[in-house]
Amino acid sequence: MSHKRRELYRDPKRGKLAGVCAGLSDYFNMELWLVRILFMTAVLLSGGPLFVVIYIACWFILDRKTIEHDQASSSHDIDPVSVKFKVWQKGEPPRQALFDLKDRLGKLDNRIQSMERYVTSPEFTVKREINKL
Repeated sequence: MSHKRRELYRDPKRGKLAGVCAGLSDYFNMELWLVRILFMTAVLLSGGPLFVVIYIACWFILDRKTIEHDQASSSHDIDPVSVKFKVWQKGEPPRQALFDLKDRLGKLDNRIQSMERYVTSPEFTVKREINKL
């Protein structure tokens, strides 16, 4: 079984300040709100200045997530549906994933039906015969 190598980036598009928590949520496959709550809890209940310094260091050390990184991580045109099995995991709830899959399969079925209509049409037969000449 091959595991995809994950890299840690900051994601300013999804982030509030610098995108460090968003990058951590991607890396650990956790919901973004949970990472933010864990970070704020760590700041408030334990060494606050230490976590703030670590956050600022990550802000400067981590590379910004770019479009190339997004495209490298998803090599297909259709994004895979990621279903969450636990509350803290990132992804869609099972019911929403089922509706999304049903919608995708419906679109694929419509495309296949239109291809079948074209292949069985007289226009396709005429074009094929012309191309054989």
